[in-house]
Amino acid sequence: MVTGEALDPGVEALGEAKAYLRVIGGDEDALLARLLKSAGEHCENFTSKVLLGRSFAETIEASSAWRRLRQGPVTAITLVEAIRADGLPQALPVASYAIDIDARGDGWIRVTDAGGAARVRVSYAAGLAESWAAAPEALRQGIIRLAAHHYAHRDEADGGGPPAAVTALWRPWRRIGLRLR
Repeated sequence: MVTGEALDPGVEALGEAKAYLRVIGGDEDALLARLLKSAGEHCENFTSKVLLGRSFAETIEASSAWRRLRQGPVTAITLVEAIRADGLPQALPVASYAIDIDARGDGWIRVTDAGGAARVRVSYAAGLAESWAAAPEALRQGIIRLAAHHYAHRDEADGGGPPAAVTALWRPWRRIGLRLR
């Protein structure tokens, strides 16, 4: 199970979307912010990458085999805790686990001594960029275009489907692979 902070493209993305759509004033800001968040989440799901840096906590089985963390690219692994039988976390000594972040940004962990716990919780940070402005241009442009498409077609039953340009912008960033449990 993975928990984490929600994606928030922020005011920079809102400004770009408003400029792209030629929207003046703030009457539509709340709607545009929701559309940007939805488009950003769609981008993350399509590419299998976290766009903007944020924190996650993942609970996994304590195992001596290397386990890949689900979110990426991982920028830091900050804490490993055993989940005791009573459900409370207990920090593990550094000598009882090994962590790694590989060249692709995958975070890995293996637990050599969980102190009898069956599960561990790993806290980590992941993201391609720390801010909207630092995010890859193609991903940003795809998010803006998808949000603009939903904005322009919000009153239509099917909206005609997303523009092919969005997929074309995101495809080079897409990562497809098998997820082992």
